[in-house]
Amino acid sequence: MSYLAKPKFRHKGLEQNALGFTHRDYEGAISTLCAGCGHDSISAALIQACFELDIEPHRVAKLSGIGCSSKTPDYLLGQSHGFNSVHGRMPSVLTGANLANRELIYLGISGDGDSASIGIGQFVHAVRRGVNMMYVCENNGVYGLTKGQFSATADTGSKSKAGGINADSPIDLVSLALIAGATFVARSFSGDKTQLVPLLKAGIAHKGAAVIDVVSPCIAFNNHAGSTKSFDFVRAHNEAVNRLDFLEGREAIKLDQAPGTVEDVVQHDGSVIRLHKIRDDYDPRDRVKAMDYLQQRHAAGEMVTGLLYLDPEPRDLHAGLNTVKAPLNRLDERALCPGAAALTALNDEYRAG
Repeated sequence: MSYLAKPKFRHKGLEQNALGFTHRDYEGAISTLCAGCGHDSISAALIQACFELDIEPHRVAKLSGIGCSSKTPDYLLGQSHGFNSVHGRMPSVLTGANLANRELIYLGISGDGDSASIGIGQFVHAVRRGVNMMYVCENNGVYGLTKGQFSATADTGSKSKAGGINADSPIDLVSLALIAGATFVARSFSGDKTQLVPLLKAGIAHKGAAVIDVVSPCIAFNNHAGSTKSFDFVRAHNEAVNRLDFLEGREAIKLDQAPGTVEDVVQHDGSVIRLHKIRDDYDPRDRVKAMDYLQQRHAAGEMVTGLLYLDPEPRDLHAGLNTVKAPLNRLDERALCPGAAALTALNDEYRAG
């Protein structure tokens, strides 16, 4: 028998943010994932990001599909709105919710199986439409719930725990997001909270489609020798494009690491991840150069992390559709049904074309 509810006792000395909330106010149920799963580290980073941004929990809507990753919303923001959709269909549900109520903060939490396989079409269209959301993909390269088959993001030549070799070409969700028109694109590593939390804060604050691919090793089925999504492989091949600091109000990102240097970051488990600072000529505002850089580093066997692309003037779905400022779910019958004359005038506009 398992007991998943967290105790309600709270120490009076817990740190509070500007709204008077503590970390406990942003937590959810006790995780049922494998002990040491990278997804739990992502949950902790999301909790930290929302705490530091002084977000009212009831203003957040968290949506997911199916998979180990899609259980994440249950482990954070227990006082927020939540919806667990069917496999691969989360983006369309999120789009509908966003159209109905634009005032909520939307977190789409998915996985590589949920986003790069059955849900790849939904992912692409939500991104290209500019839905105002932060889309987090917890990427481990396997189907953890069904015993570790390769997912669509598994690299060619990677080895499964059962000994099989992946012969298929991988789908890179970061490159796909850039091609589809995402206005904020980043990648991080679940074991690097120092890098991940600022990226999540920036993604939440971004007004448009923000996509963050987080490499999250599956300790049960994809953390062995031969896997390119394991802790050891990522530590050895991770090249961070920048060290980040997020400041609200669209202020400039500050970098305090000298170009060309290497920084060792100690993880919660005592291990070390080595981050390589990108060269001075990298410009995160150039979409084409970002795609080119990703391909160059991939060819060299390296995994690029950090803020890869940022459109300083993003437009979201509501701007494209020219919707009214008031949330659609608050419009009354008079606003939604303006009468036959208005319908006739609208039809005449289309006939004129």
